[in-house]
Amino acid sequence: MFCTKCGKQIADTTKICPYCGADCSTIHKVVDQANQMFDAAEQELGNAINDVKQSFSQGYNADQSNMDNNNMNNGGQNYNNNYSNGYNNGYNNGYNNGYNNGYNNNYNQTPPFGAQRLKTDRSLGLYIVLSIITCGIYGYYFIYQMAHDINIACEGDGESTPGLVAFILLSIITCGIYAWYWYYKLGNRLAANAARYGVMIQENGTTVLMWCILGMLICGLGQFVAMYILIKNSNLICSAYNRTHGLG
Repeated sequence: MFCTKCGKQIADTTKICPYCGADCSTIHKVVDQANQMFDAAEQELGNAINDVKQSFSQGYNADQSNMDNNNMNNGGQNYNNNYSNGYNNGYNNGYNNGYNNGYNNNYNQTPPFGAQRLKTDRSLGLYIVLSIITCGIYGYYFIYQMAHDINIACEGDGESTPGLVAFILLSIITCGIYAWYWYYKLGNRLAANAARYGVMIQENGTTVLMWCILGMLICGLGQFVAMYILIKNSNLICSAYNRTHGLG
């Protein structure tokens, strides 16, 4: 094996690195890995909280902006009507024909304006850890964010992945059966868009659904396998989307 600190090759049974004195015991490795996972979990939870805060902030600012715009537009409407008729007719005809035609031809190239980089590093471990820490709340945020990203990456395929509200309400009404159907549809959608981005996805919705059903027979573990498949394939699609649009 190799020392995790200095990188020198040492015997597998070595507990203390003879080159740098680092602790190379198995227990130390497990502790390091656990610390890395919890650090990543803490960062992921912080990102989730910031996203929720930003959503509320954007909604509030939009309401304030609409109120201000209504007041401003009412006061300036008469002025704009008189001014625009004389000025815009002469100016816009020459300006738009000359400037916009050349500008838009270059501006509308990929990556498209406003395209956002999709998340590509989702993991089952963080999903489980953060769901436990937040008493299941993070699991719903995870569903919301995954549906959001897949709807962007797979836009134009004629499908639409329902968001968090539909997922919660319909799952309650159907005693959890709708959640399986949601997983099934998402698995099929990811598989159907694989060729579009030139990636290989072997599992489809049927595979995901079978693991959900099998989970009832193996202490519920099958559902984690199903979620792992969805996470892995959504990471593939989102990564391909980012590459296609020059988003890294």
